[in-house]
Amino acid sequence: MNWYEKLNQYFPIEEMKSKEQMDVLLAERGDVYHKDEGPNHVLIYVEFNGFVFVDYLFVSKDARGQGLGRKLIDKLKSKNKPVILEVEPVQYDDTDTEKRLRFYAREGFQHASKIGYRRRSLATGQETVMEILYWSPNEADEETIYKAMMQTYRDIHKYKDKEIYGAPFAPVEETLSFKEEQNNDILEPFDPLEKV
Repeated sequence: MNWYEKLNQYFPIEEMKSKEQMDVLLAERGDVYHKDEGPNHVLIYVEFNGFVFVDYLFVSKDARGQGLGRKLIDKLKSKNKPVILEVEPVQYDDTDTEKRLRFYAREGFQHASKIGYRRRSLATGQETVMEILYWSPNEADEETIYKAMMQTYRDIHKYKDKEIYGAPFAPVEETLSFKEEQNNDILEPFDPLEKV
């Protein structure tokens, strides 16, 4: 199974970029868009000057609990800049979402609870609410994370969207929002010291 098939089997269709868009990003934006692949993992990430954005992180079921996810996250943390990613809110009928949030809490990530993020899938037409998590070596504030997400959405998620999908994704202003009041912290229920 190739790297894209692994991602496509694991992530919901509304969260997936097309293989065409990912291939174009790897070919044309290889200066910032990277793929790290092994027998038991696929890590797709963006590295800009001021932050790293995790586009996709997949660890095979056979390798979970062996420290591979931690090693991959540590590799990104070693770049000494904020590491940002999108996650689904907890869906109690899907144990993977809970395990994922528990993992990121244990790895020291924080919930950017002032950032609202709603994305419409061009594949399904369905709107998906996502949450933003981040780790920072220097206590970056949520406004900094918000600006980084705006750059990621404009420069990566929307990259050649109309050309590839036949329609553009919504403008960044309709997708991301920043509110002074905080939403509930989705990582609060998870003890960062608890083992998965």
